Amino acid sequence: MSVHDELTSVQRCLDDLLRSMGRLEQQIGKGGLEMRRLRSDANHLRESLALLREAAPALGQPRRPDLVTIPDTPYDNTLWTDSDDEGLGAHHGPNH
Repeated sequence: MSVHDELTSVQRCLDDLLRSMGRLEQQIGKGGLEMRRLRSDANHLRESLALLREAAPALGQPRRPDLVTIPDTPYDNTLWTDSDDEGLGAHHGPNH
């Protein structure tokens, strides 16, 4: 999923939570400390999600890997001293 899709999914879940909280408030009332605290936490989530949506264009951009320049000059042959070619054995032959 893209960042936009994930944020939309989170928004849907938050909307569902807020609707459920509204139904709960109708049943038990708004006055209790716990309900006020829950409402406050939900509002903080709403604000945080809005901030995240604003930052999403920058967050959703795939990061380009750093480019590595490979020179056209041949490698130094001493790099291969004491190395084996896979399946071919050592450069200097099997008797050394």
